[in-house]
Amino acid sequence: MKKKLLLSSLTIGLLSSVNVYAVEDLSAMFSEGKASGQIREFSISRAYKYTDSSKDYTRTANAVGGYLKYETASLEGLSLGTAFYTTNGFGLGGNKAINKEVDHTLLGKDNEGYSILGEAYLQYKYGNTTFKGGRQKLDTPLAGTDDARMIPNLFEAYVLSNTDITNTTLLLAHVTKFAQGTFGRVYSGSPESPTNQILAATSGYSAVDDQNQVGDFVNMGNYAIGKTTDGVTAGAVIYKLNDNMNMQLWDYYAYDILNAMYGEINFKWNCLLSDTVHPFFSAQAIKENEIGDKLLGKVEGMYWGAKFGADIENFQAYLAYSQADENGATEASTQNAIITPWGGMPAYTQGMVTRHQFLAGTKASKIALAYNWKGFGPDLATSVYYTNFEMAKYNGYTADEDASESGFDVIYKPELVQNLSLRVRANFTTDYNVNITSKNTISWDEYRFIANYNF
Repeated sequence: MKKKLLLSSLTIGLLSSVNVYAVEDLSAMFSEGKASGQIREFSISRAYKYTDSSKDYTRTANAVGGYLKYETASLEGLSLGTAFYTTNGFGLGGNKAINKEVDHTLLGKDNEGYSILGEAYLQYKYGNTTFKGGRQKLDTPLAGTDDARMIPNLFEAYVLSNTDITNTTLLLAHVTKFAQGTFGRVYSGSPESPTNQILAATSGYSAVDDQNQVGDFVNMGNYAIGKTTDGVTAGAVIYKLNDNMNMQLWDYYAYDILNAMYGEINFKWNCLLSDTVHPFFSAQAIKENEIGDKLLGKVEGMYWGAKFGADIENFQAYLAYSQADENGATEASTQNAIITPWGGMPAYTQGMVTRHQFLAGTKASKIALAYNWKGFGPDLATSVYYTNFEMAKYNGYTADEDASESGFDVIYKPELVQNLSLRVRANFTTDYNVNITSKNTISWDEYRFIANYNF
């Protein structure tokens, strides 16, 4: 079907992946192609905290992997691309498949490493029109890579984009298959656990998965709800008036499941009192309704959000708020929730992990601060945030009490090693889940270290 960019990430990905140089024969098409890739090391530790402290435990994992990609040069507008992705755990100990202290979000089935041919596409550019078909990355508001762990979500899709209209990009895509990345394994949509089903379905993942669909390209409907469908057709209009105003409108038609519309508008202006202050305002909305055979049942979710902040030289601060429609006592938990089975997370109020803003009735708020230290010499970016989720009754996952998440993010690019990025992230949740009956709580503290070397 998770910023506020002047154009959508999908548009940028499509246009930037077209080789800007052309060749005159088939041999040169391959000999003058381009290889690129990334080596990634990821370590994670999450310490769970329960109302009954005797149940506390810590989940950890380490993995090394990344991707290797090759793109041909363009011959008469035609080019080809392919990319191989891999993740490999280390230091996990024995019996890792059943060891709950192994963090499975870096790994594949049975907590094993795996590799996948994640991209294999044909691309053709004619004038201002580009077609890209096959296995590829997509980054759109309601269907995206979610590259938050080792291997991102990947898609089999056929995408057409055009920029003939001034300041406007038109997109039409049909998506047939989805390969869940490793991050999706944090969510278990097993039918034996209805509360986990609604959490997974509103957090970007399958409502029926047992955490083992990772690493395979599967039918979009089979992945989302366990039933074969004709996939998802999406269309978009993206308009950029200038550097200070842009908007986008998307429609996702998930055959026999739901239709989802996403709209967003962004404004930025110069402060009248100081030319170093640049306030900004953004608004977004999502509307979903069941269609066709209604394989997920009644769906009529409505969500809206807004964000206001300012850039002051290298400093940024913003406040955000969002609200989703509530369920009634007799309505299914999915009825007024925002269902997002295929990654993508555009919400202004999401936490690093917590995505409760899409559960029915949630009122969420967020404050975030960021600073780039380049003015002092080092290529260092830091940010902190706090989010609060006022949960409603009948959301299907947690009791109607507040949940919250705070965290920080530090990214350092050392001058001595070009193309290396070192990142430390952390999130701290409070009452992430409150049992509806017993009121027992689950919270955690999580730390991540990520090293990316691009070439």
